[in-house]
Amino acid sequence: MTEQLPIPEFDELPLTTMQHRIRSLEEEQLNTLVEHERAHADRPQVLELLNTRLEELRAGATPTEGGEGKPADQPEHGRGGSDVTPKAPRSSDRPTMHGTSSRSGYGIEHR
Repeated sequence: MTEQLPIPEFDELPLTTMQHRIRSLEEEQLNTLVEHERAHADRPQVLELLNTRLEELRAGATPTEGGEGKPADQPEHGRGGSDVTPKAPRSSDRPTMHGTSSRSGYGIEHR
């Protein structure tokens, strides 16, 4: 039987997403995550993040929204195609500005 964690897929989350997601948790939920982390991956950065948030709550901070929406580190748009094409320069007598292995990068006016 798998344990139910306050954050789904907790073990796969990047640290930046985790930081966003734990803002909405209560102290008891954070303690559950600390225990889970110590028993499984025991990642120092994750434990530090969780313990820092626990200290904030104990010092009077309150849980805020941060929960289950789209993680902050995932782009909202898909990949687009590039306008760049692998075509050669328009004029064969003028190399590209950065030059090629056989040319220095100077145009015909610099010869």
